[in-house]
Amino acid sequence: MADAVTRRLLKELRDFQKEPNPDLVELAPTQDDDILVWRATGEICLDILKSAWSPAWTLQSACMAIRLLLSTPEPNSPLNCDAANLIRCGDKMGYDSLVRMYTQIYAMDPRIENGESLS
Repeated sequence: MADAVTRRLLKELRDFQKEPNPDLVELAPTQDDDILVWRATGEICLDILKSAWSPAWTLQSACMAIRLLLSTPEPNSPLNCDAANLIRCGDKMGYDSLVRMYTQIYAMDPRIENGESLS
């Protein structure tokens, strides 16, 4: 019999598959045979993922909190000081440029940049 963690993750996965959230591109384990390993990369400074974690947070709600943080960054508690300084100074163009650079370096598949097919 599956433990409580596995049961909960399976339930959340079924819920997401039944009613996908259009704001989330993908929410699934990396392999069908291991429900405990999900795809995620990078760093983020979000208290609900550390000190304020509660079992009330579902995978979808945690992903939505991350999405909200990315769309409205908090310069008073930054993970990236350069980005925070640009926001504080009101340099939206500089901030957007820095974010685009980090996205290209750390979050984009090089095949996309080269115009290759992912299939």
